Amino acid sequence: MTQPLTLHWSPRSPYVRKVMVCAHELGLTDRIRTVRSVAAMLKPNAALMEDNPLSKIPTLVLEDGSALFDSVVICEYLNDLGQGSLFPASGDAKWQALRWHAMADGFLDTLILWRNERERAQPLQPLMDAFGIKAASVLAQLDREVAALEKAPFTIGTVTIACALGYMDFRYPDYGWREKAPALARWFAVVATRPSMQATVAVDG
Repeated sequence: MTQPLTLHWSPRSPYVRKVMVCAHELGLTDRIRTVRSVAAMLKPNAALMEDNPLSKIPTLVLEDGSALFDSVVICEYLNDLGQGSLFPASGDAKWQALRWHAMADGFLDTLILWRNERERAQPLQPLMDAFGIKAASVLAQLDREVAALEKAPFTIGTVTIACALGYMDFRYPDYGWREKAPALARWFAVVATRPSMQATVAVDG
């Protein structure tokens, strides 16, 4: 019997969600055992650091005890394991998928740093403003690219965009991103109905 993969996991992390969406798309969820792991920025997790010295999630522990991180590395491993097509092999499709992934992953980095800053007792306003400008710029760019998104297959790029927009709903419910990017909102409304997205909606806990 094949030993399960072990995923250091949280129901709130958009990076973990990216991995789990890929796992669902590839039919690999029954191969993965999830372990609730807290990865707070100010409190390194000693147990997690046994598998990932950076104390970050997601971290995937393989059958031989070795570990993979970060999210995109894990997603590519799962794609190879499941013989999937989430990472196009070559040509324009490859570079478009990787470009969208880079944009959306950077967007997630910005959103998380923005949230950390706003929760400080005295947020630095110029930094808050800079995060806001970057968020608006990414949403505007993606809104302009909806025609391409609609034609594209579901790849690591579109998975990550969808997870970033889901994170906006989870952590920035009053931001009103749909009004700022209405075409993107229509695209997301369709993508959000995928079973992989429905099964991985972020929740507190």
